[in-house]
Amino acid sequence: MDDRKLQDEAGRLLALHRYCALDSTNEPNFDTITSLVRDLLGVPICAVSLIDEDEQRFKSIQGAEIAGTPREVAFCDHTIRTHGPLVVSDAEQDERFADNPLVTGEMHVRAYAGTPLTTPDGYNLGALCAIHRRRHDFTPGDIELLKRFARVVVDQMELKTLAHRDFLTGALTRRAFTEASVKALGQLKREERSATIAVIDVDHFKKINDAHGHPVGDKVLKSISTRINGQLRSSDLFGRLGGEEFGMLLYATTRTEALNCAERMRAAIEALREGDNPPATISIGLAHVDPSRSIEDALAEADAALYEAKRSGRNRVVCAGQMNHSVAA
Repeated sequence: MDDRKLQDEAGRLLALHRYCALDSTNEPNFDTITSLVRDLLGVPICAVSLIDEDEQRFKSIQGAEIAGTPREVAFCDHTIRTHGPLVVSDAEQDERFADNPLVTGEMHVRAYAGTPLTTPDGYNLGALCAIHRRRHDFTPGDIELLKRFARVVVDQMELKTLAHRDFLTGALTRRAFTEASVKALGQLKREERSATIAVIDVDHFKKINDAHGHPVGDKVLKSISTRINGQLRSSDLFGRLGGEEFGMLLYATTRTEALNCAERMRAAIEALREGDNPPATISIGLAHVDPSRSIEDALAEADAALYEAKRSGRNRVVCAGQMNHSVAA
């Protein structure tokens, strides 16, 4: 795991929101895992914990009636700051936790073992943890079991995201893209930063379908989507808005940075040659978005810039507010 990911709190929170992991409180699928781990380790409490900006939320917990805690007291907040498991045999003797209200209060946490829930792109979203109310030494076998079941939890989260992704291209669905963008803008507002929204359209896509058939058209869309998505950062968002139209949210970018990024993508698609797929080009409309604006307004402005890109010849990038400064092929 990259050390930089441990320091990238903004990226971690965006990953958490991409998984739509906070849309509900309890996850029944996780209950089976926490119940099994509790029985196998012989502990009174086992939980799947996710760490949001200011709070810890339990997506499943066995052995305690609690939905969450402030982040500042969460043992799991310490766990997500590490590459591996966190093990505390006696919290009362550990200076990090001796005065923690989870130790001194009704929960009476005395021993803790937690392993991070790490996404495929390297972000720790939370932890799978086992808790004793008395001093306890967790064995290497206990920790290995926690690590294995933590991977199962992440796999379950990955499967859940499939419902939010377009089957053909793997991009977020329009609804998922919009919802994730709203959450990203909320994060940007707290950071006092801005972003850029892009709307992308495959040029003359109907002609490709008419000339080569819809199966070939599907391959073209998939190739373009893969190439674009491969150039984005983990903090960016990519969705299929409908048909041959896609959307991007470029996180914390200036107009110049976004324009350069979009131009690189346009050029990459123009140069793309994959198998027997016919060549294709894209047009891109950009809109710089302040977090105080709605995502719908930003998409509408980017769509207007896209219309200008298509009207002025296609295979180019146009930024809203700078309609006379399009980047032509």
